[in-house]
Amino acid sequence: MKPTDTSDPEYFHKVVDCQYACPAHTPVPDYIRLIAQGRYTDAYMMNRRSNVFPGILGRVCDRPCEPACRRTRVEDEPVAICRLKRVAADHRDEVKHLIPEGGTPNGKKIALIGAGPASLTVANDLAPLGYDCTVFEALEKPGGLMISNIPSFRLPEKVLDDEIGYILDMGVTLKTGHRINSMKDLLDEGYDAVFVGSGAPKGKDLNIDGREEAADNIHIGIEWLESVAFDHIETIGKRVLIIGVGNTAMDCCRTSLRLGADDVKVMARKPRDFFKASPWELKDAEHENVEIVVNHSPKAFVTENGKLVGMTFELMEYDIDETGRITGTRVTGETTIPCDDVILAIGQDNAFPWIERDIGLEFDKWEAPIVDKTTFESTRKGVFFGGDAAFGPLNIIWAVEHGHQAAISIHKHCQGEDITDRLPRGLNLETVKMGPNEWSYSNDYDPEHRREMPEVDLAERFKTLDIEVELGFTPEQIKTEVERCLNCDIQTVFSAPACTECDACIDICPVNCLTIAPNGEEADLRTRLAAPALNTDQALYVSEDLPLTDRIMIKDEDLCLHCGLCAERCPTGAWDMQKSTIFLPHADDELAAAASRRAAE
Repeated sequence: MKPTDTSDPEYFHKVVDCQYACPAHTPVPDYIRLIAQGRYTDAYMMNRRSNVFPGILGRVCDRPCEPACRRTRVEDEPVAICRLKRVAADHRDEVKHLIPEGGTPNGKKIALIGAGPASLTVANDLAPLGYDCTVFEALEKPGGLMISNIPSFRLPEKVLDDEIGYILDMGVTLKTGHRINSMKDLLDEGYDAVFVGSGAPKGKDLNIDGREEAADNIHIGIEWLESVAFDHIETIGKRVLIIGVGNTAMDCCRTSLRLGADDVKVMARKPRDFFKASPWELKDAEHENVEIVVNHSPKAFVTENGKLVGMTFELMEYDIDETGRITGTRVTGETTIPCDDVILAIGQDNAFPWIERDIGLEFDKWEAPIVDKTTFESTRKGVFFGGDAAFGPLNIIWAVEHGHQAAISIHKHCQGEDITDRLPRGLNLETVKMGPNEWSYSNDYDPEHRREMPEVDLAERFKTLDIEVELGFTPEQIKTEVERCLNCDIQTVFSAPACTECDACIDICPVNCLTIAPNGEEADLRTRLAAPALNTDQALYVSEDLPLTDRIMIKDEDLCLHCGLCAERCPTGAWDMQKSTIFLPHADDELAAAASRRAAE
């Protein structure tokens, strides 16, 4: 194998598993260390640079960072990354004076359709640069799915108002109750660019026998949640069936309990391993005594005298192979379950009836817009898409990252620059050594298990819709949880010329991630390490030839815990612990880079 090119920003970025897995690439270990120091405001602002909504996402993020957490290499549960984000938001000081204001007007007007996380992120990035941003929202309040589809017992409205308010206070114009009915008409108003962040607002229906007769008591999940959020619906029947097992279904079942339902069942067509809902969402629903019923496929709505009284389901059996794929399906019978209301949460689609098909905007066979996945520009120059409107339902943190990238494209488009010519990612390494065996970070392994989030008692939480269930970590829980982070951005950096092959680092490594061996092909090397490197998704670090024997130092990045023991033990300083900082450009960086180029000319 060739020596590893650690100057490539992607190498050390990928080693910081949590940051790499986050769509917005939030520097997780960095902000957790700030929390450990009690610097909550600094941690909040560090979060805000990348994810824009720390208080919101600290409550409702889909947490792609946590399954990637290196802590799961040594125990079952990852660091509570998401909930520590909330800690920074809940304990910070006032930050309004730290957030950029609207910039000096540059004469460019941007229209943003939908006041959801994608559009708000675009406005957050462009307004400080002097762009005149106008957000058009069909509902009476901004937030998109964050206010219409996420119940207030999970996400209090005050948290939404605060974090959306920071963006609107940049001079962004918000027009609520203003539905865009014609893209052609909007384009005729002379905007320099248009961003579509209207989400995936069309809930899927279930057209089976009895659907029309029972229409009054059958609800589309996202529309029903919106009606609840805006006080158009205040009650539900005593017996409720939820069809579907995604996160929307979990919000529907828990909301039903708060509107008066006594018996709520979530009906799943497949076994639990195939559910789309996040594990913690399932856990929260079952803790509130929601019953989740598997292997029931909807067949018909049952009505009597024009009123819904139940649903008939086919009972399913599945053959599943060793890889977890379904290889066979059988119907073994059927059953009817009584109910008063049914809520359909079986998916969402894009809906663009307001975009004319003769204005240069192309759509695919699913009626989704054709959008470039790097620039987020559509087939019509100057019209951009992001969030669920671009590629279908994902989650808030994906919408935020779409917004950051679309903002770069919109800025470059408005300045007459090539939107594909974007700043590359960068990397900075800085030693954290304070003495021969002393580091500027806490590197002791803490064996504590993940903290459990305190919650409102079951007897209390159903009294009103807006009682937030999760209470946040206590000071003692914060102190313990931050120490569980393994500081994956503090990298083990090796200098081959300084190595004397004394094996001191190998002897002290607690996880056998280091090996000195003759070089070879990767597949062969992976079998000759101190511990076989079975996870091929993680890289092997390969050094240059060592000076004494021409062998190489190999490190399995999958196993390394970044404890620093190798660097403490090394008698020649061949190993060092260095903090890696990834530079991830946003629109303001592009503006600064262009200004530097002009100044140098």
